[in-house]
Amino acid sequence: MGVPTLAFSKKALARLGLSLPKDVNYQLSPQELVNDTLRIGEGVLNNTGALVIKTGEFTGRAPKDKFTVKDEVTENTIHWNDFNIPIEPKYFDIIHKEITNYLDQQPELWVRDCYACADPRYRLNIRVINEKPWNNLFAYNMFLRPTEDELENFEPDWHIISAPGLKLDAVKCGTRQHNAAIISFKHKTILIAGSGYTGEIKKGIFTILNYILPHEKNVLSMHCSANMGDDGDTAIFFGLSGTGKTTLSADPNRKLIGDDEHAWTDDNIFNFEGGCYAKTIGLTEENEPEIYRAMRPGALVENVIFFTGTNQINFEDGSITENTRVSYPLNFISNAMEPSVGSLPKNIFFLTCDAFGVLPPISKLSPGQAMYQFISGYTAKVAGTEAGVTEPKSTFSACFGAPFLPLHPGKYAQMLGEKMQKNNVNVWMINTGWTGGSYGVGKRMKLKYTRAMITAALEGQLNNIEFDFHPVFGMAVPKECQGVPPEVLDPRNTWADKNAYDEKARYLAGLFIKNFEKYKDGVSREVLEAAPKLS
Repeated sequence: MGVPTLAFSKKALARLGLSLPKDVNYQLSPQELVNDTLRIGEGVLNNTGALVIKTGEFTGRAPKDKFTVKDEVTENTIHWNDFNIPIEPKYFDIIHKEITNYLDQQPELWVRDCYACADPRYRLNIRVINEKPWNNLFAYNMFLRPTEDELENFEPDWHIISAPGLKLDAVKCGTRQHNAAIISFKHKTILIAGSGYTGEIKKGIFTILNYILPHEKNVLSMHCSANMGDDGDTAIFFGLSGTGKTTLSADPNRKLIGDDEHAWTDDNIFNFEGGCYAKTIGLTEENEPEIYRAMRPGALVENVIFFTGTNQINFEDGSITENTRVSYPLNFISNAMEPSVGSLPKNIFFLTCDAFGVLPPISKLSPGQAMYQFISGYTAKVAGTEAGVTEPKSTFSACFGAPFLPLHPGKYAQMLGEKMQKNNVNVWMINTGWTGGSYGVGKRMKLKYTRAMITAALEGQLNNIEFDFHPVFGMAVPKECQGVPPEVLDPRNTWADKNAYDEKARYLAGLFIKNFEKYKDGVSREVLEAAPKLS
């Protein structure tokens, strides 16, 4: 049952309203959590020894069912919108009681003490209470792990209480349906009911840090990956899900700081987490060797399908979900930094998967363009499986992470702009999406080309070459790049029908302009002038 602080833990849990006439599995090792998952029949091992589970009804986050308690702490500080949905304090109390009553009826619970923020100045202690052992393994993988000495006097700053098997009464609990994730800044507690999707645990902590750090500590929190070269040059990769944050930061020639959540202080970049949460759809050892090799004992793989008659994962099979995932500790990556703290950045990359095939594969942004693109947070997703739908769908998510930003996007954008200019950072846009045409006509940009372009930017190879300017979006496009055919660099040249490219570029520009309408009153003239030009 882990380290000998179990009695203390039971008392602490009782203060949360749990009577606990049951087994409390505290601070178990990964192997013990795997064994418990196998014992209760909720997982199997694949051929490399990783634990494979199904998260149930939910295979992704449920943003419409994430609520923040609106009270004296948050009423005038949270930016209430479609992602920051208010709920009355009384409903938090009701749901808290529903969850504790439900967990009291379970034969056993799994409890873990862990923390977020690799910089000890900003450390946030977390106690996670789980109905399921595999949720607890996820917490082990994704958060930072205290030493046994640190556990002796561990005091949680925040609690996460997770009950995937509990279906809420929506009317009684003030929710939209039977599942919900509720954040209370007053109680410093995250409640998760009705969903086993592990990402709700991770993104709950990310959300609260996106409030605490900028609002209380004057530290910029970011939805990004980061790595560092041998000479101490840190690179940051912003991007929405599926644009390549995890893949492109896992560079064998650079030290990985982290793949998803970081902060930028006056003197460093630090990771919030102790692990990685990588997409596995289409995973190959050739393209993503570090992630592929992390699929070993202790890793937790979600919602994948095996080849018939085997326990070998078919990474091409998205029949349960395209959002197949693996979580693993950072030290599963051979070149991960320990501790995961890097120097101030020299290069920032905005990653977009442009399924319209319009944006250049690499371009350099002016300060105004950088702010415009950061506030826009653009990517485009391939059309779904609905019959007859072939057109890509644009997605704009402010600061490349709108669902997790409790404050107004302008707060994060202002802080980023100040830090970029103070540190004279190069800002690049990378299109990991389509070339030669939109989805259905063109092809996905080759990963080896994208890696070559990023390497060229990091090594300064693009400092003294000629650039053209995109006629619609205005960013500077290099005329040459080592390891990349010149014709690939200008997206218009890759289209057989140049008029069709021009038309699609104007169409995408119109989407940008329409999306930015809601921000135009709160930004500088320099940012406004960085908008794409339709004429």
